[in-house]
Amino acid sequence: MNKAIILSFLLFSSTLIFSQNNKSETTETSKPFVLGIIDEIQSKELGEKRILNIYLPEGYKAEDNTKYPVIYLLDGSADEDFIHIVGLVQFNSFEWVKQVPKSIVVGIATVDRRRDFTFPTTIEKDQKRYATSGHSDQFIAFIEKELQPFIDKKYKTTNSKTIIGQSLGGLLETEILLKKPTLFNKYVIVSPSIWWDNASILNLDSAILQENFSQKTDIYIAVGKEGPTPTEIPRVMEVDANLLAEKIKKTKSKNVKVYYDFLPQENHATILHPAVSNSFRFLYPIKKN
Repeated sequence: MNKAIILSFLLFSSTLIFSQNNKSETTETSKPFVLGIIDEIQSKELGEKRILNIYLPEGYKAEDNTKYPVIYLLDGSADEDFIHIVGLVQFNSFEWVKQVPKSIVVGIATVDRRRDFTFPTTIEKDQKRYATSGHSDQFIAFIEKELQPFIDKKYKTTNSKTIIGQSLGGLLETEILLKKPTLFNKYVIVSPSIWWDNASILNLDSAILQENFSQKTDIYIAVGKEGPTPTEIPRVMEVDANLLAEKIKKTKSKNVKVYYDFLPQENHATILHPAVSNSFRFLYPIKKN
């Protein structure tokens, strides 16, 4: 009995010592895994400081002359979409994949997406439910007058600018596309909340759209099986997304290429990742020899 007690004590002591030593070694050899950098910009348009999560592609060097396309990501906080979208960009730019050119990703961390991503609504119920909403004009001014110049000045960028957003982020993209399309030349619009203000965004005159489309623009619109929207007059997101695609096609602008992608296996929660992956095949088609 005494031998058993002594043996148990020795085993426990050895395990404790090994655990402590192993923990000490792990602490001494560990270092952070760095995915990108955190930058800040003080915005006069928004009256606040905004956090930017920046991914720089492999081989990026500030002293080099090499320049890179920029992908702007709405909802770009670390706990939102930044990490998994960066993963897609990195994977698709691998030398053995070569679907996407090596690119800088700018994740715009969220502060108040209802405020930043929506224009004023005439629906009283939504005015009360979303009390801070209706200031997308300020956020668009922030992107145009402050964010893009800031990124272009500080980082090695080309003129290629892509924007990615989902839901209310997709609504904001739609507003930019229809009113100021030259801010970006590639749009990845996923599950856009066209239902906002009873889909008034679709009422913009097609002639104005055609006039606005003055540069080559690629537009990818995706939606899943998402069903009715949270409105008094029910709308179906799949239908609204398709109406947006058709509206753009009707301009018959030679500068615009639009692709509508319906993903019936995905819902509002799961669609972003596969949709962005699909969008890269549309935006960057691999030429067959």
